[in-house]
Amino acid sequence: MPDNNKKEPGKMAGFLVQIKKVLGLNIGTMIFSVLFLYMIFSAILYLTSSHIESYQVTSGPLSRNETYTGLSIREETVCKAESSGYVNYYAREGSKINANGAVYGLSATKIPEAETNLGAEDLSKIRSDMLSFSKGFNPSKFNNTYSFKNQLEGNILQYAGVMTASGDSVQANVVTLGNQNISRTSEDGIILYSRDGYEEKTVDSITAEDFDQNSYHETDLKTDGQVKTGDSVYTIITDERWSLIIPLSDKQAAKLADRTAVRVKFLKDDMTQSGDFSIMEIDGSKYGKIDFNRGLIRYAADRFLDIELVTNTVSGLKIPLSSIVTKEFYTIPSGYSTVNEERQITGFMKVDTNKDGDKVNTFVNATIYAKLEDKTVQKANGDPSYIYFVDKSSFKEGDAIISQSSNEKYIVGETDSLEGVYCINQGYAVFRRIEILDQNEEYAIVSRDTSYGLSRYDHIVKDASQVKEQDILY
Repeated sequence: MPDNNKKEPGKMAGFLVQIKKVLGLNIGTMIFSVLFLYMIFSAILYLTSSHIESYQVTSGPLSRNETYTGLSIREETVCKAESSGYVNYYAREGSKINANGAVYGLSATKIPEAETNLGAEDLSKIRSDMLSFSKGFNPSKFNNTYSFKNQLEGNILQYAGVMTASGDSVQANVVTLGNQNISRTSEDGIILYSRDGYEEKTVDSITAEDFDQNSYHETDLKTDGQVKTGDSVYTIITDERWSLIIPLSDKQAAKLADRTAVRVKFLKDDMTQSGDFSIMEIDGSKYGKIDFNRGLIRYAADRFLDIELVTNTVSGLKIPLSSIVTKEFYTIPSGYSTVNEERQITGFMKVDTNKDGDKVNTFVNATIYAKLEDKTVQKANGDPSYIYFVDKSSFKEGDAIISQSSNEKYIVGETDSLEGVYCINQGYAVFRRIEILDQNEEYAIVSRDTSYGLSRYDHIVKDASQVKEQDILY
């Protein structure tokens, strides 16, 4: 008879080998399957959970200042030639000249041009001027090209030394210089070798059509040919006081209605200066009038100027209104605070009862969110008194705290609210107090100097309604 008992161990060994083979062949598949299931679970969890959008705190004004194009009105006169002849210019374009200063000379014959080479420094200045104009060129305001052309020609003549009169005859106010009749100004002023038809206009005589830049034309008066008696030769601006008129919408006029002065930034050179402001009406529309008493020489060649009214002067940290929440706190007078000597932290001594029923004082390191002056209490020595805003989780209503200096007790219960946001720099929502300086429909400007407040580049919850304090977000 066969011995079945001897075959049992062999069958058992074969069964174990088969299991090992199955497990050995599929261990990679099993690991991949587990990872795949984990990824599916994570994806479902991500898609079904609410996503918290963060906002990085920035600094700056609430909104950009509005820009305008203003029409320059000043006291100026177009001067005409008193006789015929060829013109030789002495005053530089855009420069200020004193009374009796030589502007130009007229001669019966054309004065031969001297061969003059510009130095490397002069050429560098001209290239710099051309590059600046090229970078700021706006095709819709092509008329500025004529102003730049006049300015550039004047600079070239100045660098070449052509426009500098020499000799004692000019200094002695003699009307002739060689074979030339010298024309001199009767008063101080700024010289322009152009005209545009606005020279006789005043603030009271301008119309809405005068603001149409497409129909604006400037005439260059400089010439190397002959002029006739009565021809326009140059324009002189005789008063440093000038006005800039800007069109306003009804909304802009209402916003600026209470202003009597305004700070203006000139986009041409980013210079700023203040002027007196008033609102006037032209042909049934609102216009702003800004009066200046200086700075005209920088913009004498410009009839139209692009400006920015610096009205948004409140600056701080900019946050969305949707980030703002209101939180309630216990308010505790600062006189009941104490400092832990070992840890050097501010807290309060709470009156407790131990297991034997004896009263003991326990130091509570409460989270303080604000320290505001209490104007209803004045100390005997004149020092201000403060109120601490303490997180409500630190105490229960009715808890007693004791002053270490006077042994007086204070019963916790009075509350007040603070505005703030949830800061998530550490991955969980932490309340930070804010002080709003200004706001519009979307954003608020808050102070940079708020104790226990925000700093630039902090990350906060953009929609505070989606989270609660201490929620872990990532």
